[in-house]
Amino acid sequence: MEIRDRSLAQAGIDKINWVTAYMPVLAKLEQELKAEGVFRGKRIAMSIHLEAKTARLALLLKNAGAEVAVTGCNPLSTHDDICAGLVELGLEVNAWYDASPSEYERHLINTLSIMPDVIIDDGGDLVILLHGKYKALAENLIGGCEETTTGIQRLCAREGDGCLDFPMLAVNNARCKHLFDNRYGTGQSSFDGIIRTTNLIIAGKTVVVAGFGWCGKGIAMRAKGLGAKVVITEIDSVKAIEAVMEGFEVMTMDEASTIGDVFITVTGCCDVIEKRHFSQMKDGAILCNAGHFDSEINILHLKELSTKIEKRRKNIVGYSLPSGNTVNLLAEGRLVNLAAADGHPAEIMDMSFAIQALSLRHMLLEGPKMSRKVYEIPKEIDEKVAEIKLSTLGIEVDKLTEAQEKYIKSF
Repeated sequence: MEIRDRSLAQAGIDKINWVTAYMPVLAKLEQELKAEGVFRGKRIAMSIHLEAKTARLALLLKNAGAEVAVTGCNPLSTHDDICAGLVELGLEVNAWYDASPSEYERHLINTLSIMPDVIIDDGGDLVILLHGKYKALAENLIGGCEETTTGIQRLCAREGDGCLDFPMLAVNNARCKHLFDNRYGTGQSSFDGIIRTTNLIIAGKTVVVAGFGWCGKGIAMRAKGLGAKVVITEIDSVKAIEAVMEGFEVMTMDEASTIGDVFITVTGCCDVIEKRHFSQMKDGAILCNAGHFDSEINILHLKELSTKIEKRRKNIVGYSLPSGNTVNLLAEGRLVNLAAADGHPAEIMDMSFAIQALSLRHMLLEGPKMSRKVYEIPKEIDEKVAEIKLSTLGIEVDKLTEAQEKYIKSF
């Protein structure tokens, strides 16, 4: 157990209680899973953004009978009060805000030391350790769930090379995850982080969004709604056409870097913005990232290019360039919506974490029969979460009649 300050427990519990009131899907699932008993006596290791909504998921799993150990998946997205609150509520926690690389790895290893039956990973750090020098900690492992696009890319690369040691479920690919979490969650929470941190207006500015996947779509939609002129950069020609049809300008980053006021990277790749781009940016340009890793903005290039580096405000570092212009990097290039804000809204994560809970259940039941591959989430899980969500909103939908069923299956 390693946390920073147990005296913060009540503040963390208050935050957890607040979001719990807005997560009715998890409340209903908790009742079902407790009664069913699938999680009873199982050990679960979680590496995930450690804030109030993830705490609610961890508590659901504990209340359903599991032994749960939790750590962070990003040094700047861990909330120390949430860590203290979870410890007070009986969970094993190894994490603190702004952990050094060695501390971060130690926390991951400590979390895996419970010898889990299943894991929840966010970005793939647990999987990396379990395929390296800590393979022995996977002795009891049935499999796990991956939360993010980036993590799934890593898993698919392992599967392609024939070196994935256990089955994993691609939670991010579930419709009730990426259609809402990636689009509406990332869209709102990214601007929550930007606006809180800068105290600047978005209306009238040119916002450059690098990447037009589901996260990029959500960010672009919110930028447009806030009154910005939106520019998209892409490597996928089909997505670029889609962005054009949505009314956005599409251009290369070389072109966009000369006109942007706010740059938001959300590609899952590296070096999306690098030295040649920094050199031609406007004075006062804002740089931030909403992709999983801090590799999308090449910070090493930015440091090498700068004549002066200074902290300008909490979560803002200014880099003075040879041109005389200063560009401002938010949250060290880490996830701006979590490192500089509170992450996605509770109602969104209610669906995402319902998918997680049911996916873990599926892995416990079916994992022993599964191959060492990356699997899509069963359609039934998506449908169950959507149905519960609609019921909590008091909404009913139509159902096909027998005649309609027969019609759409005819040929």
